[in-house]
Amino acid sequence: MALPNINPTTTDSWKRLQEHFKTVKNVHMKDLFAQDKERANKFTIKWDDFYVDFSKNRITEETFNYLLELADEAKLKNAINSQFSGETINKTEGRAVLHTALRAPETSECHVDGVNVIPEVYEVKQKIQQFTDDIVNGERKGFTGKAFTDIVNIGIGGSDLGPAMVVDSLQYYKNHLTTHFVSNVDGDHVNEIIKKLNPETTLFVVVSKTFTTQETLSNANTIKAWFLKTASEEAIAKHFVAVSTNIPSVKSFGIDENNVFPMWDWVGGRFSLWSAVGLTISLAVGYHNFESLLRGANKMDDHFKTEDFKSNIPVVLALISIWYNNFFKAESEAVIPYSQYLNQFATYLQQGIMESNGKSVDRNGNPIDYETGTLIWGEPGTNSQHAFFQLIHQGTKLIPADFIGFTKSLHGNQDHQDKLISNFLAQTEALLNGKTEKEVIAEGTPSDIIPFKVFKGNKPTNTIFINKLTPESLGKLIAMYEHKIFVQGIIWNIFSYDQFGVELGKQLATKILQEFNNSSLSNHDSSTNNLLNYYKNKV
Repeated sequence: MALPNINPTTTDSWKRLQEHFKTVKNVHMKDLFAQDKERANKFTIKWDDFYVDFSKNRITEETFNYLLELADEAKLKNAINSQFSGETINKTEGRAVLHTALRAPETSECHVDGVNVIPEVYEVKQKIQQFTDDIVNGERKGFTGKAFTDIVNIGIGGSDLGPAMVVDSLQYYKNHLTTHFVSNVDGDHVNEIIKKLNPETTLFVVVSKTFTTQETLSNANTIKAWFLKTASEEAIAKHFVAVSTNIPSVKSFGIDENNVFPMWDWVGGRFSLWSAVGLTISLAVGYHNFESLLRGANKMDDHFKTEDFKSNIPVVLALISIWYNNFFKAESEAVIPYSQYLNQFATYLQQGIMESNGKSVDRNGNPIDYETGTLIWGEPGTNSQHAFFQLIHQGTKLIPADFIGFTKSLHGNQDHQDKLISNFLAQTEALLNGKTEKEVIAEGTPSDIIPFKVFKGNKPTNTIFINKLTPESLGKLIAMYEHKIFVQGIIWNIFSYDQFGVELGKQLATKILQEFNNSSLSNHDSSTNNLLNYYKNKV
């Protein structure tokens, strides 16, 4: 068995945390700072170009020590070694979990079933590099001899969210190619994209491991039909490439076998942007920037693998999250990047975190009677300050938040950057301190308004300061959250790398689709029957 099966609630450290929670649950962080002038230094990790301050959390040194003991009792170190060594830790699907191998150095070794996979990874990388260079430099052209101007990524889930987020985040580094992403099976989505395209100068990247995904294949076939209105079947080979394992289906679609980029079953979809799934990233920002993204992730991998838990960024963030989720019963976490470039970052993390750890059965197959998973949401600051921050500041829910900021702007407008970072810092301070009734009265507030202007404060935040948004630092940031997911899954004793919950609705959708053309319906509940009939009568 690659992973231990330890119910966290049976551990000594969990029981100590339960007792400890009773004594600290109402402690205000302001008092903790007042009692310990070194608190900020004790609860800050400085690593490479990252500065992670987790002192604005409802923890004491005792809390932190108990959480570290929990990681040890859950045998986290052994689990980390199991993952990186290629053991079959995704037991329910019989697979290793090795997205980390995609960004490992060429000189490293990583074995799956006794075979070092690194040489194969680098073969694919070389193919990505060559293809990228040919497209970006205009050496590879469309069917009328024109250079490509647009790239369309056709995929869904991990085949869309990762590449879309990274391309959006790295807009500053983009080349002359314009990128588009088609994911939703909603026909209005694909048709809106098509309106912007010239078939002579557009390259299509179809991303589907099985080449059977309904949404992806529907969109690919719609685009193919549109393309063939002005081009011949032979032209498909020049304009369509695929990232897939299903070579026969790809070839029958019309894609040249030489234009197929392979995938591996030891890379889960939501962790696949580092693979050929990231081809659109490479095309958008150039292969050297794609390689920098991978290099940054590898640096975080090394940090996670080797650093002592007390100064290990993903481990510390995961343990703090467990503290709120399982003891304070905080159900959600906000991710607030103070960069408009990271507009899609929280959306990306929603899949990574909620698809991974949204589980109610432990690694023994038993129902779980403790909380797992967290709801993830967020938007960039300062926009979010004018939207949902009211709920975080004065609502009844406890919502821990990660604040992500960069000390340097990319375009160099210092006036804007100072205003941005002043908000970044002010919000975590305000969430910490709140505003007392005495302070409200001192402002001359009318007595009947005073209760509405009081802020309790004591709202927890992590502050992640990074020097600059670069491909490398983005790679570190994404990998940081990937490892946080892993740590939480290990401690919660769940399998983080399957996603069977995604399948049921897809199976029923196939069944219902067949019924649109039938006069009779299957045995659905009365609500679904009524809705089906309503739709059939309207179309």
